[in-house]
Amino acid sequence: MSRSATNDAAGAWNGSSASATTAPGSDVQKPDSLLGFAWFLVKLVLAVLILRSFIFSPFSIPSDSMLPKLWQGDYFIASKWPYGYSRYSLPFNAPLIPGRILASAPKRGDVVVFKHPISQEDYIKRVIGLPGDTIGMVNGRVVLNGTPLAQEQAGNFAIPLTAIDGCPSGEWRERGLSGEPDCLIERSRETLPNGRTQSVLDFAMIPQDNMAPVTVPDDSVFVMGDHRDRSADSRFPAEAQLGVGMVPIVNLVGRAEFIVWSTDGSAEWIKPWTWFTAARWDRIGTGL
Repeated sequence: MSRSATNDAAGAWNGSSASATTAPGSDVQKPDSLLGFAWFLVKLVLAVLILRSFIFSPFSIPSDSMLPKLWQGDYFIASKWPYGYSRYSLPFNAPLIPGRILASAPKRGDVVVFKHPISQEDYIKRVIGLPGDTIGMVNGRVVLNGTPLAQEQAGNFAIPLTAIDGCPSGEWRERGLSGEPDCLIERSRETLPNGRTQSVLDFAMIPQDNMAPVTVPDDSVFVMGDHRDRSADSRFPAEAQLGVGMVPIVNLVGRAEFIVWSTDGSAEWIKPWTWFTAARWDRIGTGL
């Protein structure tokens, strides 16, 4: 006879009332059920932490510095394993990983998420220079190791004027049938030495369009935004809310992979149908 059965029999022999045990269908929850639910929540939190720390993590685009590839209002997934893991891979930058483990160098042209060297905020830019490279700028064109990167005109880039996308160049035209204004920015196609290409925007001459050559340190990368006139990147000294300087490789968080959601900013919480009308459906699933 089991112990529980023995206790039940003893209770019945001693005249114990039925209220001494939990009746079937009672709303009273057993302690082991509460413990089981708590353990489930612990496992769920651990699974999410592991996923976000070592596999994939979601991010959003708060500015237009990566136009035309990434638009303000895009939400994308970054893979965490391509460059190895450091404290910056973990939530709250927890100092549990010394240096960088399973490290691997980024490639030119990778779109990377990294922690700002000063503010520790998440930034996203494109890797242009690797350790040991020299980088300069002449009239808006990147000069890599003494050779200007190949560029060719790729026509104007048109982006609709919306609640979150302004028109930095001040140029706009009426869109044919809809009559909605579009912002036009001159676009070029830039080719890196490894054959990778990216579209870049440049609508004005700014001081950073000309820069004396600098050498990338052994432990860092030189990054730039694709919207060259609207990007505070490695052309600027590292300052909070401003430039990023040379980005230490240990600060790399992951590589941007694909867009999972995009909104033009016109949605309102009290109007659920606008959650769908504000979506940029054609951008969802775009690879990076």
